[in-house]
Amino acid sequence: MKKAFFILCISAVVTACGGSSSKNGGGSDSTSAANQSAKASNSDADTTVTKTGTEGAGGSAGSAKGEGLIAASDCNTCHKVDTKIIGPAFQDVAAKYPATETNIETLAKKVIDGGKGNWGDIPMTPHPTVSLDDAKEMVKYILSLKK
Repeated sequence: MKKAFFILCISAVVTACGGSSSKNGGGSDSTSAANQSAKASNSDADTTVTKTGTEGAGGSAGSAKGEGLIAASDCNTCHKVDTKIIGPAFQDVAAKYPATETNIETLAKKVIDGGKGNWGDIPMTPHPTVSLDDAKEMVKYILSLKK
């Protein structure tokens, strides 16, 4: 099961990365149209989320940005929204930690520095290349997933 999920994740990353590298090819018109469509789609999504007014302490735009940052990182290798894989499910993290500025700061530092002990003996891999601001956005999204 884990191997199948891992292969699926790798396939998704390869597929996502493959689409953006075609700018140098001959299909620049279709690439340009796809980029414009994606920008319009992202713009609409941010507007829609902002208008809902149902966000937690992190803010709705932060949640949308955090979701994108998580999708572009390796988080889904060990975590899933509603199921424990190697690390806890994001919903379990949201249930354990209220969305306070202190918790957002603390958890963002855990994303960057890694950690062990809060969820068992398996350590979380550090992510030193993630900026503190990006880590906070990721945590805001995760904490917005409270059941």
